[in-house]
Amino acid sequence: MKQLILVFIGGGFGSVLRFIIGKYLNSPQNGIPYGTFAANILGSFLIGIILGLAAKNNTLSQNQTLLLATGFCGGFTTFSTFAYENHVFLKSGDFTSFAFYTIASFVIGFLAVFLGMFLVK
Repeated sequence: MKQLILVFIGGGFGSVLRFIIGKYLNSPQNGIPYGTFAANILGSFLIGIILGLAAKNNTLSQNQTLLLATGFCGGFTTFSTFAYENHVFLKSGDFTSFAFYTIASFVIGFLAVFLGMFLVK
């Protein structure tokens, strides 16, 4: 039960922060949903650091990892919003934004995880 509460609390904080970032950075006028992109890249970087610390001599406990990685990063990052935004690009025929946003999200997201893990080694 304690683990469920930790994930719940972390996820709540992550979701609220993602909402705030999206509110200020996502705009129909600028095309690319920068808020979602920023949350996913920052979340990828953070999960790299968190899981890197967890793997490094058990620096983080299992409960801390659940709170931060599963809870916070899980609530902060969002594949469902990413998928919906790409659906909107495709539906509107904006294939350039679709391609740029998708490729940049995957490539920079993976690099952010690797960078986060590298920095804690």
